[in-house]
Amino acid sequence: DKIQGTNKQVFTTLEQAISEYINNRKWSNAQISNNERIECTFLFTVNEVEDNRYKCDLQVQSRRPVYNASYSTAMLNFRDTEFEFNYQEYEPLVYNENTLESNLTAVIDFYVYMILGIDFDSFSYKGGEYFFKQAENLVTMGQSTQEIGWTGFGSSRNRHALMSAFIENRNEPFRQLWYTYHRLGLDEMALSVDKGRSKVTEALGKLVEFYELSSTSVLLPLFSDSKLDEVVNIYSEAPRQEKDEVYKILNRLYPTETKRIEPLRK
Repeated sequence: DKIQGTNKQVFTTLEQAISEYINNRKWSNAQISNNERIECTFLFTVNEVEDNRYKCDLQVQSRRPVYNASYSTAMLNFRDTEFEFNYQEYEPLVYNENTLESNLTAVIDFYVYMILGIDFDSFSYKGGEYFFKQAENLVTMGQSTQEIGWTGFGSSRNRHALMSAFIENRNEPFRQLWYTYHRLGLDEMALSVDKGRSKVTEALGKLVEFYELSSTSVLLPLFSDSKLDEVVNIYSEAPRQEKDEVYKILNRLYPTETKRIEPLRK
């Protein structure tokens, strides 16, 4: 709607091309059945188009089902505001592991691998390592171009920052708490709510430790953007002592999110 005087059909064509590119490619050697495929959303907000050059914001979201539940949990909810690419209608989108065919496919590839890495990390500790390495390769190749969003300076919330956060050794405690939160916490709640919730509390305690080590990490807003409302909901029926403990943790980590965590005080 922001774009005036442009053939709107090109957006429909591009949307279809992106959907087919993501869904028709096998991104992993893991044996994954159709019902195990990851639910994800790529929301492109096109801000400007000039001579086949697109300037966009991109919101990437993914979810995974919780064991023995009809509920699925948000895994990634990330906004990329440094995204530009060239595209001509009906231009084929081509995957190439060793070369950046276009910035459009490079950015899509990057987020697909990050989605996979974050998902696999929730099932086993550091289970997403292979996918984060693939994302790292894309960042390295992206830095050799003049495209924005790949550099290691200028932004603490771009693609480089997101990828680096998951592969840096100093951030391994976050990957441990991510596994604890999902596999030992959420996935156990169908069998025992109290046992599962205690593991979630343990993970939140580890998040405080991580905050003390790296208070400016992109992983902290990543956690709040995907998990904060869920955490509040998990403790909605918890004993008062647990609620108070979790409120103190969240209020310390996210002091600007008072409205979202306030239900814990009721």
